[in-house]
This record gives sequence, structure tokens and C-alpha cells, in this order.
Amino acid sequence: MNRRRFSRRSGLSIALILLVLAFVALTLVSSRWMRAGRVDLTADHLYTLTPGTLRIVDSLHAPLKLTLYFSDHAARDLPQLRSYEQRVVEMLQEMVARTHGRLRLQVVDPVPYSDDEVSAESYGLSPVNAGNNRERVFFGLVGSTAPVGTDNDSEAEIEGQPAGKTLTIPLLDPARETFLEYDIVKLLYELNEPVKPHIGLISSLPVQGNPVIGDEPWTVMRQLGQLFDVKSLDPAKLEHIGNDIQVLLLIHPKQLSTNALYAIDQYVLRGGRLVVFVDPDAELDGTPFVDSNGVTDDHSSDLPKLFAAWGVQYDPKKVVLDRARALRIELADNSALNHPAMLGLTAQELNHDDVVTASLQRVNVSSAGYFDLAADTHLRLLPLLQSTTDAAIVPTQRLQESSRDPASLLDGYQPNNNHYVIAARLRGTFPSAFPERAKQAGYLAHSGSDAEVILVADTDLLSDRLWVTYAQSLLGQTQLSAIANNGDFITNIADNLSGSSALLSIHGHSTSQRPFTKVQALQNAADQKFLVKKQELQRELAETRNRLTELQPTKAGRGDAASAEQKSEIEKFLQRQLAINRELRNVQHQLNAEIDALGLRLKFINIVLVPGLLALFGLGYGWRRSQRNRQAS
Repeated sequence: MNRRRFSRRSGLSIALILLVLAFVALTLVSSRWMRAGRVDLTADHLYTLTPGTLRIVDSLHAPLKLTLYFSDHAARDLPQLRSYEQRVVEMLQEMVARTHGRLRLQVVDPVPYSDDEVSAESYGLSPVNAGNNRERVFFGLVGSTAPVGTDNDSEAEIEGQPAGKTLTIPLLDPARETFLEYDIVKLLYELNEPVKPHIGLISSLPVQGNPVIGDEPWTVMRQLGQLFDVKSLDPAKLEHIGNDIQVLLLIHPKQLSTNALYAIDQYVLRGGRLVVFVDPDAELDGTPFVDSNGVTDDHSSDLPKLFAAWGVQYDPKKVVLDRARALRIELADNSALNHPAMLGLTAQELNHDDVVTASLQRVNVSSAGYFDLAADTHLRLLPLLQSTTDAAIVPTQRLQESSRDPASLLDGYQPNNNHYVIAARLRGTFPSAFPERAKQAGYLAHSGSDAEVILVADTDLLSDRLWVTYAQSLLGQTQLSAIANNGDFITNIADNLSGSSALLSIHGHSTSQRPFTKVQALQNAADQKFLVKKQELQRELAETRNRLTELQPTKAGRGDAASAEQKSEIEKFLQRQLAINRELRNVQHQLNAEIDALGLRLKFINIVLVPGLLALFGLGYGWRRSQRNRQAS
């Protein structure tokens, strides 16, 4: 009997040990080879990579290395930043796990005065001063192409082989968390592309300058030239736009031939990315208003045939005024005024849910038009830039007639409480504007469902005068200073559209920060109560001071009586002030009591109720199973 009990105990002990060993082994195996096997139960699927990301990550062919620089020690007192760093690492690990060795990740802590800190600075990463001691915190990402044949654990290059290119995200700002996935995947996409993206340019404005007379290209074009291969296309000879043109910039289109319009039409339907800049009054258009042949030109531009096919409503004879965003200008007589047709659009008028305008703070425009959609179109217009609701519409002719007296534009100013769309994305399935050419070889009647065109109803925003100032340095060189984000706006558009359709399909996630909305609601309600009490106290204080002022002149005539009346008023005010302070404390105590009660309810649910229900379920299941076993035996 004892031997049987001993053997049973031994068997149970051995089985328990084997279960522990199996659990440890399973944990190690799953952590090593099953890292990607996770279930995302978050409300907005924060940790699920979008299909566009998966397509780009799966298509990586060159060995790529990502180095995440994060000042772990310096950020020890920054829990929010550390939490965001963990989110970044998890997203990067998710991407690395899918590539099966084509993408490698290294996390580096650039401690002060170390080689890692020098390396981070050499890559142009932007440290921020944070923490209790204002220490420098690096939090940036460096991506590089690894030479073929390089060992996974070695950075040594093969002799004679170039190191490849390197791209960086200087600062992983938590404020851009909604675009974290896009920023990382864009870096991977650009690393994976062997050459600069090609951009086509059709313009009736001198944006490329004139070398014959010494005119320099506009600053925005010089910026684009650093990042892209910009190729000018002759609209007079244009009959086809090649697939090598990843983005087409159409600036101030005037009198385009039918063949050129058809080439643009088919380019869009094949999936080409088009950016259209039209203007009701292009102020840098040097064409005479009336030439020697009597031909008139009002300096406006339009694409009536294409716009009509797409359902875009645009009037080249209407200009947006907005006195709420009017820029201050100097006139010839050295006076200054706020010009209602020259607008400084702030962050409130920029779409911060779109990657193009998410990080911008100001875009200046001048004599801009606006877009709308026809009721029967199936395309979608997604605003990028828009006016305030204090905007009004005037004829272009009136704007031109007021050139000597811009203040006259405010005569009879009547805003109609509308946001006028100055720049926007146009998305959807585009129909052809040339159904009569259906029998031509290669003709497309409509685009795919993911076609996209960006529309901008202003060309002046491209000019230097609206966003760049020049200054001479001590060494005599001309220094440029940006006063607005116009250049960033154009570069972001080209950068965004030059990516693949998979990259364009990646939209912003919601933030991982989850505020306590119930607590915030209680706080807001209490704030409203505090505000009422505060206003009441300030009002009574002002009334008491006025009363004391009224009593002051009568003091000499009435002696102690006036003094007594003043003392009485002061005493009343002090008593009322004490009463209001007590009421303020009661409101605060009530708020704290409500928050504490909410906390207790949450603790009871998480600590007692849910575990208790699980325990009861387990006990009930075990009892039912034992009953079944007894009945079976």
C-alpha cells in the first residue's frame, strides 16, 4: 500500500517536472520563432500592420538595416516617451519578423560622450533637452542598405563595394504617432528604390528660371531637384506621358492642345499621379493682358474639359477673400494693411489627418480660387488647405481693379460661413474626358478605384515672395529663411505621391494614448462649476471696489460714518469671499469623491468581480465534469 502511494507520488512529481520543462521549452520556442503570432485586441488595431505596409515589407529585396537610437538612461524619468519607444520597437520587430532576414534591427543607447552619441550626431539625428536634468535625448531612426554578402553581425564592407545609401528620421516625435507606420514604411520604400523618383513638369510660369538672363529657378524647384529627377515636358509636342514619370506637376495650364490634354487624361487613368496648380489670378504670369494682336489674357488658368469629366467645380473668375487670415503688407506710400486676398493659413486651416499637411504650421497663398464637387460625381474631395468661415468670394476683376487700394475689397464684405477648399485630394474612379477616342489603341475609359489627383487653386504659393526671405551673411553669401511651410507643402506632396500605391494606402492610425474619458468628463464638469464661481467672485470684487471708490470722496464730510460704512462693505466682501472659497472646496471635494468612487468601481470589477466570475466558471465546469465522470463510471 505504501509502495503504491509512493509510486503514485513519484509519478505525479515526475509529471509535474515534465510539465514545467515543457512549459519553459514552449515559452522559449514561441518567443524565438513565433514572435509574429500575436492577436491584436486593441479598439483601433494599433498593432496590426496595414495591407499596404505588408506589401512593401514583403517586397523588400535588398538587405536593409535599421538602427534605432534611443537615450534609454536619459529618458528614465519620461514614462510617456519610454512607452512610445516601446510602441516603435514593437512595430519595427513586427516588420523585421516578416522579412526573414532581409531587414535587421539594432537598438542603440547613445550615452553621453560615447562613440554611439557621435554616430547619432553624424547621421543628423535631432536631440531634445528633456528630463529633470535637461539631458539630451536622442530618439531617431537610421536606415541603410547593407552590402550584399555582409555578415549579419558584422558591419565590415566587402572590399570595393559601396556602402549604399542612408536615410534617417531625425526625431520620432510622439506628436506624429498617427503617422508612425507611414514614416517608417516610407523610409524602407525609399531605401529599397535604386534611383531618384522621376517627376514631370509642365508649366507656363518661369519656375525653372531663365539661364539666358540669369534668373535662378524658384526655391521650391531647387528643393525638388535635390530629392527628385525633375524633367520638363513640352506641352506643344506632348502626345504621351511615359510610365517612368511617377508624378506630373501641371502648373498654370493655359491653352493646352487636345493631344496634351488627352495624354494627361490617359496618364491619370493608367494610375499616374497628377498635381494640378490652377489660379484665377497668377500674379507672376508675365503675359501681357493685351498683346500686339489684340489677344487678351487675364492671367487665369483652368482645365475645363478634365474638371467637367471629374465633376470638379472651379471658377477661374472667382477669388477667395478671408479677412481673418489676411497677411499684413506694406504699400508704396510706406503704409501697411491686412490684405484680404493674401492669406496666411494656419494649422487650423490645414488638414492634420493627412500626411502631407500633418506637420505644417503655416502656408501662405495669394489670390487663390476654390474647388467643389458636382452633385452627380462619385469622386471624393478631401481638403488639404481651406479658408476660415469668415471668408467671402469676389470676382477676379474686382481684385485686379483694387490693386492700388486693397482696402476697398472689404467694402460690402459678406462672409457666408463656408470653408472654401483651396487645395485637396481627389480620389476614386476617374472617367475619361475623351470618350470620342474610344477606338484608339490603348484607350482607357476609366481608372482603377485607387486613382488620385491633388488640386491646388493657387500658383503664387510656389513663388519665393510668399514664403522665403533673403539675407546676406557675414561672408557675403545669400542665406534663405523660410517664413512659411510652402516649400514643405510641395515637397511633401511629391514625396507622398512618388511612392507606390501601397504606400499611399497607408493612412494614419489613432494614437495609442487612451485618456480616461469618464474622468475627463467629471473634470470638465467641475471646471465649469469652478469657472462660474470664479466669475462670480471677480464680479463681486469689482462691484465692491466700485462701491469703495464711491464712498471715498464722502469720507471728509462724514468722518467716522464713512469709515464705518467702508468697514462694513469690506467685512461683507470678506465674508462672501470666504463663503465662495468654501463652495469652491466643496466642488473640488465632490469631484474627488466622484473620481475616487469611479476608481473603486473599476478596482472592484478588475480585482474582484472578473476573477470571481472566472473562478466560479472554473468551479462550475469542474463540478459538472466530475459529475459526468461519476455517472460514466
